[in-house]
Amino acid sequence: MSKLPSLPGKVWLVGAGPGDPDLLTLRAARLIMRAGLIVHDGLVDPAILALAGAKARLVSVAKSRSRHTLQQDEINALLVREALAGNEVVRLKGGDPFIFGRGGEEAEACRAAGVPVEVVPGISAAIGAAAAAQMPLTHRRSASIVSFVAGQCKGLSEQDWTGLAGKGRTLVIYMGLATADAIAEKLIADGLAPDVPVAVVENATRPGMRVLRSPLAGLGDLVARNKVKSPALIVIGEVAAESADEPLKTLALEALQ
Repeated sequence: MSKLPSLPGKVWLVGAGPGDPDLLTLRAARLIMRAGLIVHDGLVDPAILALAGAKARLVSVAKSRSRHTLQQDEINALLVREALAGNEVVRLKGGDPFIFGRGGEEAEACRAAGVPVEVVPGISAAIGAAAAAQMPLTHRRSASIVSFVAGQCKGLSEQDWTGLAGKGRTLVIYMGLATADAIAEKLIADGLAPDVPVAVVENATRPGMRVLRSPLAGLGDLVARNKVKSPALIVIGEVAAESADEPLKTLALEALQ
């Protein structure tokens, strides 16, 4: 008599938020604490991983610009394989799974394999960074539109960012540290003024968070001179000059060197 196939487990795509464990949703925290298997990105804060149970398996699939622990197809296969083996898998991703988190690709892979999948949203890196810096991404005085783009993509110079930055608009760039010079050159070549305010938020919501400011033309120098490291976001637009104690119109931007 043939053995009946085991029922599949399940995959949860869980947003870990920008870093501070207190910013996890209640649902995310509960799933992390009860999980038997957590497959996590490299940017998930260790304090969040520390919430896992003592018997939980933690598998890192950390990615960097030049080195991936696993390629995306391999991550998809890992999630499907573990779920089909009957395991309940928490796929823990920095920020929100569906904002530059490749959560859509992983959900598609699960559905294609017949694996139940559920998405648990998280506070995105952009929203968390803006809140921690008290820098509104929209403001009645200065911005009614906000756009998110990835700065670490193939063919950066060929991407069409027309209308994403400028008067009344805020542009938030993920993964833009390595291409900061090219980003500034691209935007200025497309007509954006060199003195448009820029802010770089490093380690948002975490200990050691920094908010560094410059005109757009000095973005590459700002990143290099301050040795900014990931995780970090770049905010471009008038709101980048806003903070808790420095009004939008009076903030002195860092001078170009």
